[in-house]
Amino acid sequence: MILAQGEPLLEWDWIVRHSSQIFERFLQHAELTAIAVGIGLLISFPVAVFAYRHRWLIGPVTWFTGLLYTIPSLALFAFLVPYTGLSTTTAEIGLVSYTLLILIRNIVAGLDGVPADTREAAIGMGYTKRQLLWKVELPLALPVMVAGIRIASVTTIGLVTVTALIGQGGLGYFILLGLRRFFSTPIIAGTILSVAFAMTVDAALLIGQRALTPWVRRKSPGLAS
Repeated sequence: MILAQGEPLLEWDWIVRHSSQIFERFLQHAELTAIAVGIGLLISFPVAVFAYRHRWLIGPVTWFTGLLYTIPSLALFAFLVPYTGLSTTTAEIGLVSYTLLILIRNIVAGLDGVPADTREAAIGMGYTKRQLLWKVELPLALPVMVAGIRIASVTTIGLVTVTALIGQGGLGYFILLGLRRFFSTPIIAGTILSVAFAMTVDAALLIGQRALTPWVRRKSPGLAS
């Protein structure tokens, strides 16, 4: 973007005047992200567990979700608009579809990472498949699963900005506004807030993971004595 001579890169008075609108768009951004990741997790968890129990399904499931993941976001939204319009539904269908591959892969990987001897010991103690899943496998798989949720969340926060092109962009609205008006302030505001939001969510999920899995500790390399 080419700025006129003497024009400031960031106009703070514009941000102050539009603070309520910025907050409203931020809430929309957060809502779109939470819905997409939440629905994605609700779909991915049972699919991943079922595929984990029936190994032959892992290939077809990852192939299909991988196919969805490779579709360019603009192309997917353009395909959906004639059917669902410029709506939240259109945005969420696209956003949810991009979370599936990440979440399913990490859930399966987390379950695969459970030590075989731990699983066998639980079975020897009389655990049913359901008890084994909820009391042994999921707690041990949680760090890998949360890592997938972190990646899916950060990715979704970035993709939400693209949905501004169909009127559902949250903070992406300001990026699009700035590009249309050749005005750098809303572009910078939308970009910085989106990045800050992604970093905050990622940090919060990491803290939550450590709180839920106190038995997991990173081993610091010791000095040779």
